Order: sequence, then structure tokens, then C-alpha cells
Amino acid sequence: MADLSVDMSNLPDEIRDKLAELDLELSEGDITQKGYEKKRTRLLTPFISQQQPQVRTAAALRSPPGRTNRRLTRNESRYHSEVRQEAVQQALAEMQNRPKPSLPMPSKRTSMMAKSPDRERHDLSSSSDEDSCTGDAELPPPPELGSPPARRPIQPHSRAHPHPLPQLHHQRDRDREREREKKHPPKERTELDLSEFTHLPAYVTNATAASRRGGALVADRVQCYAQAEDTGTGTGRWKVSAKIQQLLNTLKRPKRRPLPEFYEDDDIELELAANPKDPNAPKPEGGTMTPAVGEQLVVPAGLPRNLEAALQRYGTASFKANMATVLDPNGKLSNSLTYGKLLSRSLKIAHALLNKTFTSKASSGGPMSGDNSIKLGDRVALVYPNNDPINFICAFYGCLQAGIVPVPIEVPLTRRDAGLQQVGFLLGSCGIQYALTSDACLKGLPKTSSGDVVSFRGWPSLHWVSTEKLPRPPRDWIPPPRPADECPAHIEHTSAADGSAMGVIVTRASMLAHCRMLSVACNYTEGEHMVCVLDFKRETGLWHAVLASVLNGMHVIFIPYALMKVSPASWMHMITKHRASIAIVKSRDLHWGLLATRDHKEISLSSLRMLLVADGANPWSLSSCDQFLSVFQSKGVRGDAICPCACSSESMTVCIRRAGRGGSSAGRGVLSMSGLSYGVVRVDAENSLTSLTLQDCGQVMPSCVIVVVKMEGPAYLCKTDEVGEICVLSGATGSGYWGLPGLTNTVFRVRPLDSDGEPIGEEHYVRSGLLGFLGPGGLVFVCGSRDGLMTVTGRKHNMDDIIATVLAVEPMKFIYRGRIAVFSVRVLRDERICIVAEQRPDCGEEESFQWMSRVLQAVDSIHQVGIYCLALVQPNFLPKTPLGGIHLSECKRRFLEGTLHPSNVLMCPHTCVTNLPKPREIHSDVGPASVIVGNLVQGNRLASAQGRDMGYTDDSDAARKYQFISQILRWRAQSTSDHVIFTLLNAKGAVSKVLTCAELHKKAERIGNLLLEKGRVNTGDHVALIFPPGLDLICAFYGCLYVGAVPVTIRPPHPQNLHTTLPTVRMIVDVSKATLVLSNQSVIKLLRSKEASNVLDSKAWPMTLDTDDMPKKKLPIMYRAPTAEMLAYLDFSVSTTGMLAGIKMSHAAVTSLCRSMKIACELYPSRHIALCLDPYCGLGFALWCLSSIYSGHHSILIPPSEVEVNPALWLSAVSQYKVRDTFCSYGVMELCTKGLGSSVNQLKSKGINLACVRTCVVVAEERPRINLTNSFSKLFSALGLSPRAVSTSFGCRVNIAICLQGASSPEPSTVYVDLRALRNDRVSLVERGSPHSLCLMESGKLLPGVKVITANPETKGQCGDSHLGEIWVQSPHNASGYFTIYGDESDYADHFSAQLVTGNTGEVYARTGYLGFLRRTEISSVNTSLDDSSSMLPRDSDTDSLASACGSVSILPDSHDTHDAVFVVGALDETIMLRGMRYHPIDIENSVMRCHKKIAECAVFTWTNLLVVVVELDGNDSEALNLVPLVTNTVLEEHHLIVGVVVVVDPGVVPINSRGEKQRMHLRDGFLSDQIDAIYIAYNM
Repeated sequence: MADLSVDMSNLPDEIRDKLAELDLELSEGDITQKGYEKKRTRLLTPFISQQQPQVRTAAALRSPPGRTNRRLTRNESRYHSEVRQEAVQQALAEMQNRPKPSLPMPSKRTSMMAKSPDRERHDLSSSSDEDSCTGDAELPPPPELGSPPARRPIQPHSRAHPHPLPQLHHQRDRDREREREKKHPPKERTELDLSEFTHLPAYVTNATAASRRGGALVADRVQCYAQAEDTGTGTGRWKVSAKIQQLLNTLKRPKRRPLPEFYEDDDIELELAANPKDPNAPKPEGGTMTPAVGEQLVVPAGLPRNLEAALQRYGTASFKANMATVLDPNGKLSNSLTYGKLLSRSLKIAHALLNKTFTSKASSGGPMSGDNSIKLGDRVALVYPNNDPINFICAFYGCLQAGIVPVPIEVPLTRRDAGLQQVGFLLGSCGIQYALTSDACLKGLPKTSSGDVVSFRGWPSLHWVSTEKLPRPPRDWIPPPRPADECPAHIEHTSAADGSAMGVIVTRASMLAHCRMLSVACNYTEGEHMVCVLDFKRETGLWHAVLASVLNGMHVIFIPYALMKVSPASWMHMITKHRASIAIVKSRDLHWGLLATRDHKEISLSSLRMLLVADGANPWSLSSCDQFLSVFQSKGVRGDAICPCACSSESMTVCIRRAGRGGSSAGRGVLSMSGLSYGVVRVDAENSLTSLTLQDCGQVMPSCVIVVVKMEGPAYLCKTDEVGEICVLSGATGSGYWGLPGLTNTVFRVRPLDSDGEPIGEEHYVRSGLLGFLGPGGLVFVCGSRDGLMTVTGRKHNMDDIIATVLAVEPMKFIYRGRIAVFSVRVLRDERICIVAEQRPDCGEEESFQWMSRVLQAVDSIHQVGIYCLALVQPNFLPKTPLGGIHLSECKRRFLEGTLHPSNVLMCPHTCVTNLPKPREIHSDVGPASVIVGNLVQGNRLASAQGRDMGYTDDSDAARKYQFISQILRWRAQSTSDHVIFTLLNAKGAVSKVLTCAELHKKAERIGNLLLEKGRVNTGDHVALIFPPGLDLICAFYGCLYVGAVPVTIRPPHPQNLHTTLPTVRMIVDVSKATLVLSNQSVIKLLRSKEASNVLDSKAWPMTLDTDDMPKKKLPIMYRAPTAEMLAYLDFSVSTTGMLAGIKMSHAAVTSLCRSMKIACELYPSRHIALCLDPYCGLGFALWCLSSIYSGHHSILIPPSEVEVNPALWLSAVSQYKVRDTFCSYGVMELCTKGLGSSVNQLKSKGINLACVRTCVVVAEERPRINLTNSFSKLFSALGLSPRAVSTSFGCRVNIAICLQGASSPEPSTVYVDLRALRNDRVSLVERGSPHSLCLMESGKLLPGVKVITANPETKGQCGDSHLGEIWVQSPHNASGYFTIYGDESDYADHFSAQLVTGNTGEVYARTGYLGFLRRTEISSVNTSLDDSSSMLPRDSDTDSLASACGSVSILPDSHDTHDAVFVVGALDETIMLRGMRYHPIDIENSVMRCHKKIAECAVFTWTNLLVVVVELDGNDSEALNLVPLVTNTVLEEHHLIVGVVVVVDPGVVPINSRGEKQRMHLRDGFLSDQIDAIYIAYNM
């Protein structure tokens, strides 16, 4: 209809109303597509001639090539069921009256809407706008929300809008109107129709170039919100937050059964919830079935005694008679094979195989091992294309004559063919060394540069042999004697449900017995003509067209699949031409033949006595048979000629409807699909929506016995009205799987049991893999297969039934009929149904989404089951079998591996997953006193621990005179003036600057004079220090202390990211109430630059002083001595939750902190310490600026920014200076691990040796990243790094150093805890490798003078060792309090003055805001190389702990055997409370990171109780949708959580601060205010 492009707005109202009625009729199934197009054309024709006479002609001339000469109008209409289509349309019509859920459309970046080549051709020739992507033509994104120019996608129809600005204003007006509608909706409106989601603008936002590169992003919640307000409402009501609200509104409507009434968190309980026992489920009521016995096999008198004798007879007596004829792709007779030729060629091949008189081409896999001669009973592969049955038949019979076992397989076309590796496993297990093929096929196989056949993945090395042009055997040569009947005749390749290849062994006796059965059941006679459309290499095609036909001396006409695609009626023409009496087809071929109406004129099918339908068990088979009979009855087809059959590779033919008896004995049943889902046969009304009409597959084969056994558990006989698996007792079945004895016993050695559990006989039955029941008159009904069965919440559904329902939802508009895959994946102990279909190239986003929603409704109505995932892929993206079908197991594998590349995905876990554990209920009546009593009764230790004593304090006058840090610096400048205390390195590893004690003192004095002279600072004034990492910062810090000012260290703004970092700097300056700014020339220049003034008013800064411009003249020293309570400095930082907090550090706390670190780390003037940290806050600042002055050690300063340039810088410096103790951040450790992974040997050759390192401490305020520290240790162990040297520290806002691995501390201990218990605030230790185990490492040793407990953050009761609680700390170096918190300060009032409500209630603690637990652990190793000076310190208190709530100290008898370890689990503010349980984001993120190799980073957060997962895609945009199902599956499986929204972004979008911590709240704010340029946003239903 592209040529009927009419401007609808100019049409009269009555015409538009008629068109709307017409569309409604089509959607409800009241009119066919053809009738719809005729009526629509009739309505629009007058207006086309008026409006666009030229356009129509041009469009007609530009119609795509290939459409006019297409023989079949809808050849993809593969499966069709009128009954099912009527039921689906009726169900959808009934749902029209119900309130529809308003499904939020996923958001795609414009570049994601890439058109396929086919679609681009349509765009060129189409005059309508229906092909444009999501309204791109009408709604260009506003410039203020556009992506950076370098990445901005090209708008498809930009030429149509030369003046986009007016259009933009109209769009804003429409957005405002929509916003008003949202606030004041019309009262009569009860639902939001999916049609409103048209013309949705793509989410394109202003992420900066710096964020793309993963540059420094400082979290700033306030600034983020301010930006969101300033950008306006470019996306109107369609902001992300509105979509999430819409999703929530949809999910409020419960569709499934309620959750069980008790809490379940165990695997067994989850399994029980996934398979509930429905008390109302129908149960079988009949008696136990009796086996169905076929008639006695009476072999016709003239039938040859075996296949070799038949070949000999017909090859000599009627050698000119045709055995096989093949059509070429044009429908012409291309080749034929007489029985004489078949005999002579098969003898040639037999002689050549046994005597190796052939030339072979080896594969490139290398030389073949062992004896490569071919002996009797050896296996060879037959590799022939589907258009070459003649060479295949000759090779097959040649193998039979030689006593060699043929294994037919498909031709490998490329090295990436679907299922190729599994076929290789079969070939290898069969010990195959030779592959027989034809000249043409051998020429077409992929070759290496040397001309050898490539070595296919997973295949053994093969010799490729052409069976054409072989030498004639000597006259006196006769074939070897016929092998025994029990020897294998051939091995048939089949596949399990998971795609694994298996070979069914068919013995010579079975093959002959099966041919005789088919001859009798089908009444074959010599000279008959048979037309075969099926694959001749396996199952029905092989048994009838290759084996039974030769036994009876018949002529077979083969129709290749390639010809069927071009001329679907060619098989009927062959019946007409040859007066054929038998045709072997599938229901697909019947349907295709029906559609080729123009080829029906000269067809006559009166000669046809048997039309064998090989897939007669499928739900669409009955419809195809009925329609074929109704159309072609006038052409001579008789009703009793249509003969459905059922078969499988294991049991061979199970049953066939006998020709000539179809009219009287044919049966059909209208069954309830609900009953079938419970495994019970119940008759239903014909007009029921949920009925399934089945046709019988005929009677049992001669001399066979059939029973039906239960699908699960022991093989008990089913009742007469019960569905089970059909088992066959016959001499004509497979005898086992090659090389798989265990599976063989399960499938081929079944002994059915009666109701008493006794076997019904001594014989072994074979499982057919078919599910069905026995009907009246001995008719066999098949309603599915074991491989196609999906058990969802205890009910069984057949894949074919689901396909039939899906295809009844207007498929010709949106998807290709024959290209659909239905499978189930096991997630959270239950199977989940997934549907994948190929989308038409001219189908838009909204149309696809609407079609998907209709599919969900249809399946839910008819099958009462939810769809877990519905995915659409581009045309020809699904893996195919050689005959054009969908390769189901390969499709499922790609889906689970994330390599399917869908173009649209709709996940529905909220509506499908019904076996989640019940939400945890918090018992409010259990108070802290009850908990503490419970712990005491159970013998649990109360969680309390403390570090060693601080040692004896010196009360001498000298000690009091030099007790504060500024005084100590002055003392060191006098006593050790030339001692080098700081060395700064540059990126090349060279010394940039050096500072001695005296030089630092002098520079500090000069800066102090500058502050006094120019800044006029008073004691207690706050001074902002904005310096890059270096020595200037240290000098400025002590300059402030000398004059009594309070320094505030602030990281300078990032030059490439001013719009984010500069406001943060300014905010800290304002919040800290700094009276002036102290900086150097380069930073001041940046603050006053034009770029900075675009972000902030450069004149609004406080007075700014430049330390590079100090007065030349020497002024008198104006030193102001501090007091203990006086503030030493303010420490500002932004937490991972986005909270800006400044803490006050007094001089007494600074001295205590430095003393504590000196004792723990044994820091003395002779030590060299390497620091690779940011020096602006926390422990990093204390190590950079304070520790060296107090302890006198030499600090080697390495700015982390220099390590980004030279990753080896830090480790080279450690090796060069023989550093024993080094401190770094996680960011630096990650840089070294990733940047030096391949350079370890190179570093070793340069002489870098890390054996000197005693402690390498990671400074952090989070849970230890054990994977990263382990990777670092293993990687650099080659350079001598001791694995026990790497450890972590822990500090927070209230106390910047709580734990620190000391020089003589025991090795950091690790424990494994149960992740499920942790969600319930319980700590349960498990063994390594246990399911749901989480490995945690202790966060270093408690510093001297530090005491910690864990307490319940809500009740403030003390926790036991087995509970997760908030860590509370008591220490002389606790911060004095918050200077300010930018936010709600009332929430943090008791952070520095918390008291327990039980036990020792008088002690005051500071609340860290981190959850963790204490564990008394054994010391695995103790470092005995202590310095002499450390022996003076008392060490008995290393393992002191409080053993009771009263606070009494108990010292263990052997205090060096155990110690109290602190395990930090996560920040309390970041925990996610969902379903009553506490989740830590890092656990969910680690699971997501493992699920796909293309996920570079991940962050999770919640919004209105929906879990949002943001993943960074390290790959092409087209791979984004691969991640959505994997992320949803992983989080559901491992954490029992349903993901609400999956956001796929570019690398570097997840903000990470200078400490390497994710800024999740900053990311959340950006997401909700549409500030993230997402590749794809999926809203899970």
C-alpha cells in the first residue's frame, strides 16, 4: 500500500470514519487482508487521483524489484490454523473491553534504530512517512538535549524540514499540553491506549565528552538537580520518571496467584513454590490402559528377503527401470538413476571403500593418527547436499554392500554453522576418519589457502572422498558376506532438546523389519511412483524414499527444498505428470501448495492413493489437511488418501493412518488445552477459546505394541484419559545411542509398570519422545513431544501450541510466519517461556511493541501462562537448519549467551515469576533487650573489639611543648633540618621536587605571613586550599596552621569537565565559610578563565591569594600556638550517596591519629613510605600531609594522575627506593592490574623487584574488593610481591582511620558468608564454594586506641557476632563533629554521640554509617621480624575484646592465637530495602558484571521500589539488547529480585569519584532527570 500515500488530514470525515472501521475489522479478524486492501483502495482511489497523480505513478515505477515475479504471495505463511486464529481474535476482542495495561515503550538511541539494507531500499521508494523511526521525521530532538556534535546521529528526513525551529516550538507546545493533560486527566478516560506511544522522541542527552572517556566526575546532587531544572522539559511528560510511574501503575494490577503465606528462602521451598499442587486441577479418572497391539505382519510372498537381495534383483531383472529422479531448481528433470546404475555404482563404492582405490583430500586439522584403513563395521560420514539424493543413495547402498556403517550428516557450509560443534562430537565419538561426498559438494566446501578442506570447529581430522568417477571393481570381485542381523546398518543423527548430537544405532534386522512394516502398512507394490518432498537423509524421507522404495522396486521423484521455495506446487505437478500414487510431505508443503493458486489449473491428483503427512502430530497439521482436501477434492484428492503419521528417530514409525480407511476410521478430538496442561484428556466444546482440535495419526504398526507411560518418574502405565509418553515394543526400532550407554538404558530399555509397580512383561520398550494417548478404535493421538514440552508452574505447555497461538495474532504484518522460535529457560527453579521471531523490515517500533502486547494477551487468554521474554530480531538473524527451519537449540544458546542481537525485547518477569520468596516481615514487638538476652542464651558473643593500647604517654615538658602537629614541624626544622621528608615524582619517575624539614618550615612561614599581610586572617578563619596533588598543598596547609587559620583542602576543578567539577569546588568553598582562597598560578588562571565564567561568575569568589606571588621581604614570625580543642582542619568530601559533609578535626585528634598510625605501622625516620593517593580528604590526606611530620619518615609522593600516564610509575618507585610500606587507592591498583597485565616480564627484565614490600595498603571507605586485590597479588607475585602484603584499610567520615593493616599484623583473614542470610541481617559462615556464598576480607587491623561495636541501626541495641549491624567507633581520633551536612541535618544529629540502649549505656560512640560484623578469627601467620623499638610497646591487648554487655575485659590465655577482625559489608545509606530484605548494591553489581563479557561497569539503585540496573556496554550499540534478558535472569536467579528497568549506556557514564567509588545516587539523579544518553532503556513488565 505504499503507493496509496494520501494526506489523511485532507480526507472528508466520513471517509476517515470508514477507514477507521475498516482497520478495526481487520484487527478483529472480521475481514481478510485481501478484502481489506480492496475496500481501502476503493475508498482512497478518488482522492489519490486528485492529490497525487504523479507521485502514484512514480511510486509504482519505483516498486522494489523481485515483487512482480514472486510466485508465492505469502510463502512465509508457514503454519496456519483457522480454528486457532478465530479463537485468538475472539480472545483479543474480549480483552478490548477490559482496562488495558499501559505498557511503557522502551527508549532507544536514534543510532539504535538502524535500518536493515532491505528497509533502506523501501525508504528510497516510499512516499509515506510510515518507514521513519519512531517519529524522527516529525520530532527532531531539541538542541539543548542533543548529543555532542561529534556523536549526533543524522536525522533521516532532514531535507523535509528546512526550518526546524518552528517545528520545535510546536513540539514544546504539544509537550506542555501533554503535561497539563497528565495533571488534569479527563474523567471519562480509564486507560492509556498503546497508540499514544507514537512519535516518541529518542532519549538524547547532554553527557559530556569527559564522561565518555571516563574522566573525573565529582558527584554533586544539588548541581545535578539544578541542571535538570535549567534544561527545561524537552521530553515533556515522557521523562524517565514518568515512564517508571507508568510501569508501576501497570504492575499494580495483579494477574497471577498470590504469593504463598510463609517466608521461603531455601532451594527446596523455591522448587515447591514453582510446582504448586493445584487442588482444583483435573485428575485422570479412567482405568489403567491396556497395551495397543498392531495386526500381525504378513510379509507379501514376492518381497525380496533383504535390501541387498532387492538391489540385486531389480538391478539385474529390471535394470532400466528408474529408481530415482531429481528436479533442478527450475523444476526440470535434471538427473535420474536406474536400478542397474544403482547396483553398479554401489558395488564400485563398496570395492573402493574396502580396497582404498580412491583419492582423498585431507582436512587441515593435521595428520591423522592410528590405522586409517576401512574395515567391516567401521563408520563413515555421508555428506551430501539436499539437492543430490542420487549420489547419496549410491553411497548409502555402497556402504551396506561393503558392511560399513554410514552416518548421514548435513553439509557444513561455513565454520560457524549452527550446531556444527555438536555434529563434530558425534563424528569423533563414532571414530569416523572418512567423509564421502560428491564432486560438486567437495568443490564447494570451504578451503584453506593450501587447498585443503578447513578443519571445522570440534570436528576430527577427516579424509574427504568423492564417490563419483571411481574405478570399476574386478570381474571376479564379490562383496563380502552380509554381516549378522544384529550389526549396525546405519547411524541416524538426531539432537536432544539442548542441541547435543546423538547417533541412533539401527541394526540390519531393525532396518529390514521396518521396511517390511512400511511396505505392508502402506501397501507398496513394485513399479509405483512416489513423490518425496522431505529430507532423504533421515527419518521419514530416508525410511520411505530410500529404503522401503528399493525393497519394493519403486520409482521416487525427489523435490529439492530450493525448488519448493520457488515453486510450491511443483510436487503436485510431478504427481500429475507421473501419475504418482504416493506423496510424502509435511503440512507446511500442503499449506504452501494451497497458496500457489495460479499453478492449480493443470493439476490432477486422482492417481494419488496415499498422501503421507509426516508431521501429522502438529497442531496446525489438521487445518492444513482439511483445507487441502477442500480445495483439491475437485482435482481428484480422496479423503481416505490423506494419511498422517507419527515417528521419531528412536522408535522409527510409531503409527500410520492406513490409506483407503481414512473416511471411516479417521478420528479427531476437540480437547481442552487446560486439561492437557495438567496431563489429562478432557473433551471441550468446539467453539471454546481454549480448545485444541487434534487428528489421529492412525493405527499401530503391524507386529508392534504401544503403551503410554507417565512423563515423569518411574514408567507407570497411564490411565485411559491421561497424556503420557508413547513407548513402542517392536523389532523395528533403534537399539541405542552410539557411545552413550547411560542414555541408552533410559530410552531404549524401558519396562512399563502396572498400577502395582510390577513390570507388565519381560520385554524392553523404547521411548518415542512423543506425548499422546490412545483413542477409541486403537487410534493413536499425539499432542506434543518431550523435547517441545515446557513445564511452567506445574503445568505443561507444548511449544507448537504456543507457536500456533502467536501466529494467529496478525503475523503477516509484523513477523515472518516460518521464522519463530519458542523455548523455555530455567530461571529461579522454574521454566520461563521465551518467544523469538524475525521482524519484518518495514515494521516500526510502535507497531512491533503493540503486536508484542497483543501476543502477551493472546497467550495469557488461551493458555493461561505468561510469556517471560518476547524478542524480535532483524530478518535472517535467527540460526537456520539446512532445510530452512529454525535451529531451536542454537537460538536458545545464543539467547542465553547474549549473542542473539534482538532489535526489540519485552521482558515480563513481574507477571511470570510467581515463586519468589514471601517478603520478610519485621517483627516490631522484638526489642533490643530481647535480642541481647537471646544472644546470651544461645551463647553468642556480643560484637565488640578494640585495638591495642596507645602505650605510655610522656608527661614531660618537652613532650607537652611539641604535642601538636605544627609544633612538631617547628621542632623537626630545628633538630633535623636537613632530613628529606618529602619527595615528589613526575610521570617519568624522576624527582620533581624535594622538601627537607627546614625548607617546609620556611615555606610555611612565608605562606603564613602572606595570609596575615594580604589576607588579614584571624585565628579560626577558614582558608580554602585549591592545589593539585603536590608539595605546595603541604606548605600551604602548615602555613595556615602557623597563623591559627583552619585549612580546607579542595580538589581543583577538572579542566575538561568544568561544568560538573567547578560548581562542586564552589559549593565546598561556600559551605565551609572560607574567608579566602589560597592557590597557585595555574589553578587561579583556570578559575578566572572564560570557560569557567560560562559556568560560574568568576567575580563571586572570595579573596584569592597566589602562593607563587609571595612577598620578597622577610617579615617577623607571627606564630600562633594551637590548643587541644582548637580545629586543625576541615575535611570535606562527597559520599557515594551524594551527601557533601565536612568534619571537624581538632589538634588533639590529629596527634592521636598520627600516634596510632605510627604504632601500628612502625613508622620511624629511617622508613621510606610510598604514597599513591589523592591528598584531599580522609586517610589519604592524613598520610600525605600529617603522618610524615609526626613520625619523621620519608614520604615518596606519587600523584595518581601521573600513574594514568605511566602505569608502572608507582611500582618502579617502590622498587627503586626499597619501600617497605606503601599506600594506594583502588583506582591506582586497577590501573596497574589492567595496564601492566601483559608487561610483567618486561618489568622483571628492568630489575623491578617488589620483595621489599612488607605492607601494601589500599585506602578505602568501602567493602574490600577482594577480586581486585587477589588479581593484583597474583599478577605481581612474579616480581616478588608477597601475597600477604596486600591488605585494605577502613575509615569513614566520623573516623578517617579505624582499621589499618600494621607492619606486624597477622595476615588478613577471609570468611565465606551466606548471601541469603546477609539479606536478613544475619551472618552465617559457610564453606568455600557453597551455593550463595560470598567471600569477605577483613578491613585491616584495628588501630591502637580504637574500640568498635556493632549495633542495630534502628533500635540501637548491641548486636551479637551472628548479626549484621552498624559499626560504632570510640577513639581519641574521632572527628569532633560535622561542620555541616548539605542536606537534612536532623538525620545525622546523633552520629557523634550515639549510646546503646542495652548493656553499657553510658559510653558514647560515633556511628560510621557502615554495616559490618566482628569475627574472632585465628591468626594464620605472624610476622616475627619486629623492630627493636616496637618491643617496648605492650602487645597483650592485641586481642582484647568485650565478652559481655557489661564491658568487662577478658584476655585470652594465648592472646596471639586469635584476633578480632572487622568485616565491612557496605554503607547503610546505600543499601537497598526490597521485599523486606536488605541488599547491598555491590553484590547485585558483581553478579551482573559476570553475566556478559561486554559489560564494562554496572551500577544499581532503586526508584519507587523498582530496581534499576545501569550497565555500560563495551561494544556496538546493536549489542545493547543482548544484555537485557541476561541482566534480568542473573539478578532473579542469584538475588531473587525482579529488575524493573535495565539501562544500557556507553562506557564511562557510571560516575566514579577519586577514591574509585561509584556515585550511584548521582547516577540516579541524572537518570531520572533525563541527563543520561542511554543506548537503550528497557522497562520490564
